[in-house]
Amino acid sequence: MIKRIFDIVASGLGLLVLAPVFLVIALLVSLDSKGPVFYRQERIGRHFAVFKLWKFRTMHVGADRQSAITIGKRDSRITRVGYWLRKYKLDELPQLINVVLGEMSLVGPRPEVKKFVDLYSPEQRKVLSILPGLTDWASIHYRHENSLLEGKEDPIRYYEEVIMPAKLALNLKYLEQRSFWVDLKILFQTLVALFRKE
Repeated sequence: MIKRIFDIVASGLGLLVLAPVFLVIALLVSLDSKGPVFYRQERIGRHFAVFKLWKFRTMHVGADRQSAITIGKRDSRITRVGYWLRKYKLDELPQLINVVLGEMSLVGPRPEVKKFVDLYSPEQRKVLSILPGLTDWASIHYRHENSLLEGKEDPIRYYEEVIMPAKLALNLKYLEQRSFWVDLKILFQTLVALFRKE
């Protein structure tokens, strides 16, 4: 109950305070390339429920049909504005809408597309017992995931066999340790990671 109240209050205030930022980003996205401001993609949430994730569009229209993941910092499908939005995770801000709607939480396992969820083992599927989140331990540890995939002979396979299991292991660990204070710690470390120079 505390977690849900915190989610509603924090995400609601976030949407209100960030409204001017949303307008600026929306304008930049519109001026940079043709297409809608927002990109909505189906993800799998708690108890395998399908929902549509809100994001600012960072790729050229139709580019998502080429691959389920982006590879490298300069994936050619990513727009100029999209590169900077992704770098500072600003494209993820609209997911505060998903939090308000009760489809996501501020902290929880990042929601995946069905293609990858179908590969989960029975143990890994336990991460779907709670709401997915804007951030988690895996988001912090694998914040440079695109760079890790760059240069791999088969990036999709590498993601499925190496990165995804590692991320799910972190999510399963979170399930065992989760608490309001752990969530606050993850939120704080996420903010630190965003502005860390590397």
